[in-house]
Amino acid sequence: MTRAEKVHAPYPLEPTLARALSPFESFLHSTGAGGILLMATTVLTLIVANSALGHALHVFWEQPAGLVVGDFAMRQSVHHWINDGLMALFFLLVGLELKREFMVGELKSPAAALLPIIAAAGGMAAPAAIYLAFNGGDAVAARGWGIPMGTDIAFAVGVLVLLGKRVPHALLIFLTALAIADDLGAVLVIALFYTSKLNSYALAAMALIGIVMLLANRAGLRHLSIWLLLGAALWYATWLSGMHATLAGILLAAAMPVRPRLKPLAYVTVVEHRLAEFRSHATDVSTPSDTFSSHDMAHIAFKLEGLTRAAQSPLQRTEAALAPWVSFAVLPIFAFANAGVELSAASIAQGMLHPVTLGIALGLLFGKFAGISAACWLAVRLRIARLPPGVTWPQLLGVAWLAGIGFTMALFIAQLAFTDPHLVEYAKLGILAASFVAAPIGVFWLLASTRKVD
Repeated sequence: MTRAEKVHAPYPLEPTLARALSPFESFLHSTGAGGILLMATTVLTLIVANSALGHALHVFWEQPAGLVVGDFAMRQSVHHWINDGLMALFFLLVGLELKREFMVGELKSPAAALLPIIAAAGGMAAPAAIYLAFNGGDAVAARGWGIPMGTDIAFAVGVLVLLGKRVPHALLIFLTALAIADDLGAVLVIALFYTSKLNSYALAAMALIGIVMLLANRAGLRHLSIWLLLGAALWYATWLSGMHATLAGILLAAAMPVRPRLKPLAYVTVVEHRLAEFRSHATDVSTPSDTFSSHDMAHIAFKLEGLTRAAQSPLQRTEAALAPWVSFAVLPIFAFANAGVELSAASIAQGMLHPVTLGIALGLLFGKFAGISAACWLAVRLRIARLPPGVTWPQLLGVAWLAGIGFTMALFIAQLAFTDPHLVEYAKLGILAASFVAAPIGVFWLLASTRKVD
């Protein structure tokens, strides 16, 4: 056996372990994994909420928790920490995705971005109008007009991915861009219409931190630790300001550098030089076969790792690190804390006839479909935009149905819109009803309008 064969030969258990873990790794890295887990968590939450454990779980979410250091105290319920704290990570990821898409992604080109943005606008206006048609006469209930405006990107994309090769890639890109534009609209709605009494001192602190972040960006500071500290300070100032604390995630994302320290060609040149050094050590017969027993080789490997980080912007590194945590921890925990609703025959019969439930359910289900379809048809008819390449009208209508899956953003806005727990429960019922009806309609519609590609 040659020296190279010895170096690359696997340990005895490696192939077995790799085969055992392969299905799990494939699932975790699949596009729709987060949406599938979110669906499973929602079903589990509904089961637990309607079992003997439901009351105990509710009591747990309302338990106070916080940080106390001397006279300084931050206390909220566990439920509020999830919605104000953990969800800030979700909004940070949304902000990073938005910035990436507008800077270098599908929304960079005005021609490509126009149709998803127009579709998102129609898909927000029509549901809000339907909701207000049912609740416009009640000032308290009318505050929920923003609830049916959001599309759950994880849920909707997860459902679309389940259809596999039947779905054109351009359709998946369109739905993702639509949901991202939709999220931007929802964030603006939260900032402008669901903000309580403002604290001028905290707003001044937010402005000061924002200026520091912009200066840090201009100065080329790309150490993630600096941005995380600035983000934590911004979150606290936003929490004190009266604006919803999660908006700090969007503001942090907007300020983070999008350009790497090392440009692509410079990265290639330096890496090639380092690899040549590494190769010279590796082929030296006096060098031990174990890389880490050679100080020089370990040092070069460490430098290569640093170069790879330098070739990625803070935005890219943060998004890559954050995405699995949001998909597999933050959103399932949020769903577990917020999606529980009583599903007895009496509560469903009473709740489904309430104007809040009807406004949300019909707004999400039919408002999304009608708003997106009409907006796209009008934009194409007037030659303002074009259908994505390879996408047919029936396929686009199928995506319009899937956009009726509101879930995460809708549940989040419901918590901001209402203080009455009964209205929150009605809102949850409407969101769940619409989401669980929109998903199968969208799937069957797309199955009927697409053919399987081998």
